[in-house]
Parts: sequence; C-alpha cells; structure tokens
Amino acid sequence: MGNMYDTIIIGSGPAGLTAAIYASRGKLKTLVIAGSIPGGQLTLTTDVEDFPGFPEVIQGPELMMQMRKQAERLGAEFMDGDVVKADFSSKPFKVTSGSVLFLAKTIIIATGASAKWLGLPSEQRLIGKGVSACAVCDAAFFKEKTVAVVGGGDSALREALFLTKFAGEVNVIHRRDALRAFPALQDRATASPKIKFIWNKTVEEVLGKDKVEGVKIKDVKNAQVDEMKLDGLFIAIGHKPNTDFLKGQLDLDEKGYIKLIQNSKFKVQNDKDRGVYSQFKTMTSVEGVFAAGDVHDWRYQQAVTAAGVGCMAAMDVEELLEEEKAKEGKIKLASKVGS
Repeated sequence: MGNMYDTIIIGSGPAGLTAAIYASRGKLKTLVIAGSIPGGQLTLTTDVEDFPGFPEVIQGPELMMQMRKQAERLGAEFMDGDVVKADFSSKPFKVTSGSVLFLAKTIIIATGASAKWLGLPSEQRLIGKGVSACAVCDAAFFKEKTVAVVGGGDSALREALFLTKFAGEVNVIHRRDALRAFPALQDRATASPKIKFIWNKTVEEVLGKDKVEGVKIKDVKNAQVDEMKLDGLFIAIGHKPNTDFLKGQLDLDEKGYIKLIQNSKFKVQNDKDRGVYSQFKTMTSVEGVFAAGDVHDWRYQQAVTAAGVGCMAAMDVEELLEEEKAKEGKIKLASKVGS
C-alpha cells in the first residue's frame, strides 16, 4: 500500500502548509494535496504586511512558496491537484485526486473559503490592484484615499468601519435601501462621519487600466448609470467555504463551514479549576479527520490565525496517532498473554 500516509492534508494555504511543516517535523508520512491553484487566497494578495516575521512587505505568492519549500525540506510530499472524491466512512480514509487513490490514517482539511465576487471581468482583472476582499489585509494601502465597500451585511459594515482607520472617505454601496447588518453595527456605521451610504445601486464595472480609478454604478429602480471616482473597492458580499466535496462526509453548518466538535470519547480529567476538556480542539465529526483555517473559521479569516490552527491540527494528529499506536500495543500484548 504505497499510497498510505500518516496524514493527508487537503489544501495549501497558510493552514495547510503550517500543518505540513509540523506533521513532517513530527516524522509523520505527510501528503499535501495542494489544489489546482496552490497557495490559497494569499496568492491573490500582492503586499502582505501583517504576517509575523517579515519587517518588509512580502508578496502573497512568495510567502506561500516559502512556506511550501519549508514543508518540502522537512519531508512533506506534494500533489498539485484537486480532491475529486473523499470517503471518511471507514479507516483507512480514502482520498482521490485525479485518477489516483490515496489512503490515510488521518486527514487535515484546510481548503479554506473563497470570497464571493461580483463576477465582473474588470473586477477580476484588478484584484490586488485596488480590488480587495479583505480590509484588515489591505486597508493600510489606502490612507486618506476614497474607497467603497460593496454589501449590506455584517461583513460589509465591519470592513467599512475598519477602513475608517485609514481611508479619508468610505462609501457603502448597497443594492437595497436598508441594511441587513446587526443593529449595533448599523449604529456605529451611521454615526461615523467618514462613512456614506449609496442606496439602491449595483456595481456594473470597475474602472481603471492598471489600478482602480472608479466604478460604474447602476440604479436598480430607474436603471440610470453613473460613474464614481474611487481609489479602492472592497467586495464584502460573503465567503463560501470550499466544502462541496465533503457533503455527506462531515457535519457542516448551515453555510457550509465545517463544525469542530469536542469528541466525548477523548475527554480527559484535569484539575478542579479547569474541569473536563477535550485535547483535540480541531477534530471534526469524524474521528481522525481534522480541520484548520477558513474552512471552519468564518470569523477571523486571517493568514496568521489559519496558520496557528494548522499547527494545532498537526499536533492533534500526532497525539491521536500516538494514542492509537499505544492502544494497538496493549491489544497485542494482551493477546500474547492470553495465548
């Protein structure tokens, strides 16, 4: 069974690559199925300023390549392809990429989440050139500039409020005449002197050749199209977790994010003050299958938090495998004594 691995990591963003570094360093036979576009969402980001360890700006694709090289140096194997089929119904777990079947004792899912885009050719062309889906990542590049956020939910207002720390003017473009966001967020946004609301409008085109220079917006009521000058455009209409291939395999929430559970089979007793807890914080509804990064984290969605949970998942995998090995040893010993 040459395709048997101690762990298979599905995904090659910060979570997957960090998991690969820790698993390989722990002497686990590790395979990373990197996806047809390796590197995750950071490959769409030009300047990364908020990942620890880089006093100078580093390019997103370069950061991902450095992390991959580190994992490869430590022994991780890589396959650049997508998972087309997964079977977690019994062990060993089965994962198919292309026409190749791989077997694993454990799985770490780190496929991330994809930002929902407007679907405009001009938008796609200018991603990383003024079009962004992450204010926390890119707001600092728009000091005293005029920017716009597309959306009307919690995500849009959080993006807008964060942008007020840097931008001179923040426009919220919403296709309706009322927001869907939590009332407290609405109160904060409407009270900000920097935030303006553009109601009943949709973005029809992003203007600019090499960088964002403005947008064409269409009135949903009378179809009138106007141009609006901008330096940056932030799309905040939600994210979609990359979990379609997992339906029926794991417990997902209503939006498709993986649910992490505290498996009662692995609860251990600690001191009285801390009580009972599960040592496997990254385990999914299937014993031996773990998750890390934006595929389960709908709140923070940062490279550094994804990397941190990738580390946790690899350490959980290593501990589980050690426990299973110890159990197997006890069973073998008992059978010898019994015979």
